[in-house]
Amino acid sequence: MVVVAASPDLRLDAGTSWLDLLASVGNAYTADPVERLTGPEPMQRWLAHHGLTPERAPTDADVASARALRETLRPLVIAVLDGEPVPAEPLRALRRWLDADTSLRPVERNGRPAPAAPPTPEVALARVARQALEHLGGPEAEHLHACAADDCRMAFLDPAGRRRWCAPDRCGVRARVRAHRARTRERGTPA
Repeated sequence: MVVVAASPDLRLDAGTSWLDLLASVGNAYTADPVERLTGPEPMQRWLAHHGLTPERAPTDADVASARALRETLRPLVIAVLDGEPVPAEPLRALRRWLDADTSLRPVERNGRPAPAAPPTPEVALARVARQALEHLGGPEAEHLHACAADDCRMAFLDPAGRRRWCAPDRCGVRARVRAHRARTRERGTPA
């Protein structure tokens, strides 16, 4: 994958941690992808957002593992979205992360029971992989959608079934602007 200059903005609006991991590369379906998971610090922010801050801070090797998990999940989600058979190799490769999973340990956090922090980034990624597998093979798969923008196709969860775009303020606005410009060109009036 060719990678363009890094963007400091992580996408955290896909509806779940594993889909946000997929969104950590922008323009993934174009010739110019944008890597957003550029190092240990952005990975730490991404994990913290999802309540997966590990006891040990991520390293460059953990970032490489997160990117590899992301690219392992991508063909699986595309197959589910397109109603195609699931490719065998990525499904087998997912085992690498699932094997690192550990049992959840309960702790009290803010007066409520919660899972203890994962001991390592590897275990945090295992939890992400487990969630992806459960969603792709469970009832959540019915709520999985792809952005209608051809240059985006970001996957997101939409339990209400009303969203057409990954984010109305991003792809939705761009699509409306393109449609407006096309209509004005047809009428021969300046945009």
